[in-house]
Amino acid sequence: MPQSPTSQALRAPEEASGARADWWRDAAIYQVYVRSFADSDGDGDGDLRGVRQRLPELAALGVDAVWLTPFYVSPLADGGYDVADYRDVDPRFGTLEDFDAMLEAAHGLGLRVIVDVVPNHTSSEHRWFAEAVAAGPGSPERARYIFRPGKGPDGEQPPNNWRSIFGGPAWTRLKRPDGTPEEWYLHLFAPEQPDLDWTNAEVRAEFEDVLRFWLDRGVDGFRIDVAHGMVKDPALPDIDDGAKPDLLDGSTRLPYFDQDGVHEIYRDWRRIVDSYPGERALVAEAWVEDSERVARYVRPDELHQAFNFEYLGAGWDPQEVARVIDATLEANGKVGAPTTWVLSNHDVTRHRTRFGGPEGGLKRARAAVMLTLALPGSAYLYQGEELGLPEVTDLPEEALQDPTWERSGRTERGRDGCRVPLPWEGGRAPYGFGPDGSEPWLPVPPEWAGLSREAQNADPGSVLALYTEALRLRRGVVAETPGDLGLEWERSARGVLRFRRGDRFACAVNMSGAPAELDGVGEVLLAGGGVEHRDGAAVLPPDTAVWFVPQAGA
Repeated sequence: MPQSPTSQALRAPEEASGARADWWRDAAIYQVYVRSFADSDGDGDGDLRGVRQRLPELAALGVDAVWLTPFYVSPLADGGYDVADYRDVDPRFGTLEDFDAMLEAAHGLGLRVIVDVVPNHTSSEHRWFAEAVAAGPGSPERARYIFRPGKGPDGEQPPNNWRSIFGGPAWTRLKRPDGTPEEWYLHLFAPEQPDLDWTNAEVRAEFEDVLRFWLDRGVDGFRIDVAHGMVKDPALPDIDDGAKPDLLDGSTRLPYFDQDGVHEIYRDWRRIVDSYPGERALVAEAWVEDSERVARYVRPDELHQAFNFEYLGAGWDPQEVARVIDATLEANGKVGAPTTWVLSNHDVTRHRTRFGGPEGGLKRARAAVMLTLALPGSAYLYQGEELGLPEVTDLPEEALQDPTWERSGRTERGRDGCRVPLPWEGGRAPYGFGPDGSEPWLPVPPEWAGLSREAQNADPGSVLALYTEALRLRRGVVAETPGDLGLEWERSARGVLRFRRGDRFACAVNMSGAPAELDGVGEVLLAGGGVEHRDGAAVLPPDTAVWFVPQAGA
C-alpha cells in the first residue's frame, strides 16, 4: 500500500526552495530520464536513490528545477509511459520512501521537482484494463477505454484507418479465452498502451485524484504527456489517405489531437493545482505546430507552460529561428504566458547531432544553448546536453528497446540513441552511472569517458563549464531583464541573429559560414568560442554566440 508522505516532503515548495512564487516563468528546468540518470544499486537501471545522490551536482550546475520522467509501476513497454499504477514507484526505481527522500533533498537544495503524468493511456497491465477485458462489450469497465466493434464481415476490419505513432494499426482486436474474436480497442501508441476515454466521468475523477496524491506529497508540478491527445473526435472519422500519424499535429489536423475538449480538462486541473500553496505548475507536452494554437493551452485559467516544439524543430537557419521566436513570443504574449525553449528531450535526436555541421555539431550546440538561455521565458535542458553528448547512432540491434523498432518492422531504430545512460566519472564502463562492473540497460560508448562530468569539471573550456557559467549569468544579468521586456532585434551582418533585452544585455549568434564583425559591443559577458574583442567591435567566428553589454548609445 502507498505510504503517507512525510511531513518534511509536505513543506510548501516556496519555503523549501526559497524561490519566488512564479518561479516557473523564467526557470531553467533539467529533465532527468530516470532510467538513464544514475544507478545506485548496480542492476543496470537508474533509480530514485541515484537521482537523490546526484542532486548536488544539478544544484551546482545552476538549474532551478528538475523534471522526472515516469518512475511509476510499469512493464516498460514504452520506457515507463505505460503506467500500471499511478500511485506507486516501480520496484526497479525504488519505493515511495525513496521518492519522499529525493523530494526532500531537492527542496533542501533549492530545487523544485516536476513529475510526469500520463493521462492519454494506461498500461495494458493496469487493473482497469484487465477489468475491461474480463467484463465484455457494453460494460462500465470498458467505458473507461475506447472499445468499438469492427467493420466488415464479422467485424474483421478495424473501426477506422488510424495508425499508431509507433507504426502499424492503432487498433488491436481482443480475443476471448476460446479464441473467438470480439471488439477492438484503440491505442495511438503501442498495443500495451490502450487509450482512455476522457468523456468518461470516472476517468476524469481518477486523474484528479492522482494529481492530488502527488501534490499532497509535495511535488511542484506536472509535465502532462501527450497533452493534446486525450480527447478524440467522437465520430472517430478516417484520416486522409497518406496522412502521417505523427505526434506533431501541424497542417494535418488529426482527429485525435488538439481537440477543443482538452481545454475543459485543463481548466479543472488548474483549479486543483491553484488550491495548493507554493505555485505548483502544469506544463503541456502539446505537439502542436502553430504558435497560436499552442498558446490556447496557456491561457490564464489553463496550464502554466507548453513546450515549444516549433523552436525545437527549427533548423540552423537565422531567418527560420527568428520567425519562430517572434511568433512564439507574440502568441504567448497575447495570453500573458511565458514562453518555453527546448533543444532536446528523450523523444528526439540530440541537438548536437541534429544540427550537424563542423565538429559534429558541437560548435552549433554551444551556440544554440547560449541563444536559448538568452531568450525571455523558461528553458528546459535534457540530461547530458550540458556534457555535449551526441546521439548514439550505432547501438547494437539486440540492445534496442524502443517499441518503434519492432512496430516499424525493424526499419526505424527509435529513440534509444538519446536515452543512453550518462557518464559521470572514471575511465571504465559504466563510467560512474552505476557501480564498477555493472552493465547499464543500454551500453555506454567508450569514447564517452572523455565527456564525463568528472573530466569536464577539470576543463574550463568544456561544454559543462559553458552551461554552468551561462546559467550563473542567467540568474543574475539575464534575470534582471524581465520577460515582459521581450527582446529587440538589431541590425547585424548577414547570417547573424542579434538582439538586446534592455540596456544591460545583448546576444549575437553567427549562423553563417564566415566570421562576422559586430559593432557596439561593450563588456563581453560570455563567449561560446574564440571571439576577438577590441575597441567596441567584436569578430564572431562561424557557429558561435556571444553575450555582451551594449555600448552606451549603440
